[in-house]
Parts: sequence; C-alpha cells; structure tokens
Amino acid sequence: MSLQSCAELVERGDPDRFLAAMAAPPAARAVLFPLYAFNIEVTRAPWMVSEPMLGEMRLQWWRDALDEIGRGGLVRQHEVTIPLAHVLDAEGAELLDRLIVARRQDIEGGPFESAEALTDYIEETAAGLTWTAARALGAGPESEEPVRARGHAAGLARFLLALPELEARGRRPMAQLAEADVAALVGAARSRLARAGRPARTARAAVLETWRAGPLLKRAADDPTAALQGVLPQSEFARRAGLMRHAFLGR
Repeated sequence: MSLQSCAELVERGDPDRFLAAMAAPPAARAVLFPLYAFNIEVTRAPWMVSEPMLGEMRLQWWRDALDEIGRGGLVRQHEVTIPLAHVLDAEGAELLDRLIVARRQDIEGGPFESAEALTDYIEETAAGLTWTAARALGAGPESEEPVRARGHAAGLARFLLALPELEARGRRPMAQLAEADVAALVGAARSRLARAGRPARTARAAVLETWRAGPLLKRAADDPTAALQGVLPQSEFARRAGLMRHAFLGR
C-alpha cells in the first residue's frame, strides 16, 4: 500500500516522472516511485507554509527521516519513508540530504546570487535525485557523470519551464537573468551532455525522466528569449512520443 501511495502521489504531483516510471521495467518502479514521492514532499514543503520557520521544520523532519534510514534503525512511519527505506543505503540517504539542504533556497525565497549558484542548486537537486535513483538501481561510479549530466539538463529545462510561475509568485530566480545568462546556462548543459557519453544499462530506467531535456534545451538555445519567458512549447504527442522512443531505444 505504501508503494501504491507513492505512485499515486507522483501521478498527481509530477506527471513527467510518473510517465517515466511507468515506462520503466516493473521492478524499477519500486525504486523510482519512493524517490520521486520523496522529491515531491521536499519540493513542496517551502510552498505549503506561511512562515519560513515552518518550512525549515518540514525540511528538518525529512532530514531526520533520512538520518534514521542511513543508520539502518527504526524509521518513522509515513507513506513515503517506509518504501524509501527499502531503496536507500547510507550513501543514498546522504545524497538526498544534500538535496534537502539545497532546497532551503526555496524557503529563503531570494534570488540566486549568480548563475553559478543556480547551477549548483540544480546539481544538488535534479542531478542528485537522478544519480540517487541510478545508484539504487545498481549503476556503478562509471555512470555517475553521464547520469548527472542528464539529470542536470532535465533540471535546467524544468527550471526554464517554471519561470512564469516563479515570477507570478514573486520569486525572481536571479536579480538579473538576461538572455545571455540563459544562453550560457543552456550551452554549458548541452556541452556537458555531449561530453558525458551514455550511462550503463543499469542506469537507463533512472534517466528516462530526463527525456524532455534534449528537445527543450535545443529550443532554448535557438531562442533564449522564449526560454526566458518560459515559452518552450511541446505538443502532448511529441512529449509522450519522445518518452516512448527513449524507452524503446534504451537511451
């Protein structure tokens, strides 16, 4: 029932990752759904409270849960913590703890100080989650950079898509985010992808959730203004067809 609860939470809160998990082999879903459900719980924590301190308390609750999982002892009862404990080892728990620490930026609500600070944030959150999933599925160290490069690219694409909502909520991502900044961020992510190579077969289910990154970042590179405005259209057919192509070809 806990795994089912995780799947339902991901279906409601993160449709792209839900589709990716459903495209993965059934055995991989028992790893992916708890991780993606955890990510939803942590991501939404800063947005569900009226005071920063309450957001800090929510994130600390999850840090304490990860500490319990990492220690291998009793784990607090929650629909996500129990299946998550079956997925993570101590290193995996530490990776997700770093993700939570990075998410404190969302509580503070201020802009990133620089493009480098934004890059670090995406690395610890999106790339960190993708690599944690790959490790849990059996990927070795040789796959870390290929997996992280894909996770980072997907995180940047999601960030660009979210820009209008962030602006509407009064959250400016950077004090000055210009077309040149977008072009530099996208160019660096695409170059990293080109250098990284392909991850091992054991990591393929974990990187399915990054399937939209390539097309979206190409469009952002072609039109930084559209990217800056969060206007990177992709039809529903193209979105789903891209996932099926990646799943079928094992990319």
